Amino acid sequence: MKVELFYAPGCTKCTATKADLEAAAEMAATGVEWCEINVLDSLDRAVELGVLTLPALAIDGQLVFTTLPTPTQLATELRHRRGVQGHGA
Repeated sequence: MKVELFYAPGCTKCTATKADLEAAAEMAATGVEWCEINVLDSLDRAVELGVLTLPALAIDGQLVFTTLPTPTQLATELRHRRGVQGHGA
């Protein structure tokens, strides 16, 4: 599972919570690939996913959170996705 955090340098919301979000993601699902994407460097990727505001978070190439989630919200979403993927495999 790939988690992409879209941010801009100097974003105080991002800086304050990204470590907690990454830790929550790693605890919620094994094998999480955590990526922090600076939109100034990867604007095309952000536009491709429909990111309109920062910070935003995508999971497996799908924009899931258009505003920064809490660590609990992220963990819940990842657990849900892990459960859904496990039923069809």
